[in-house]
Amino acid sequence: MLDVIRDTIRKIPRGKVSTYGAVAHAAGFPGCARQVVWALRAGRGLPWHRVVGAGGKISLTGENALEQRLRLESEGVVFHGGRVWMEKHQHEFRVRAPRARVSS
Repeated sequence: MLDVIRDTIRKIPRGKVSTYGAVAHAAGFPGCARQVVWALRAGRGLPWHRVVGAGGKISLTGENALEQRLRLESEGVVFHGGRVWMEKHQHEFRVRAPRARVSS
C-alpha cells in the first residue's frame, strides 16, 4: 500500500500540488489520507513538499512549514494568504479503481 502511495506522490509534477486525501484516492485507497502521511515519513527522495492539507493548507508547523512554502514558491506555486491557490496549482490525477484495504 505505501509503495503505491509513494509512486502516486512521485507523479505530482513541479509547480503542482495535491492534498493527502486526493493522493490516497488517486492511489486507489480513498479515505486513507493518514497512510499518505506514513508513506511520506518513511519515504526518501519524495517530493513531499507537493502534498498539502485540505484546501491547500500547509499542515506542517515551524521550520518545516516554512521550508515547504519556500520549496513550493521556488516552483512557481502561488499562495493566497496561508493557502496554495488550488484552482491554479492542484494536480489532477487519472482516476484509479479503489483497492481493498490492506492492514499495514
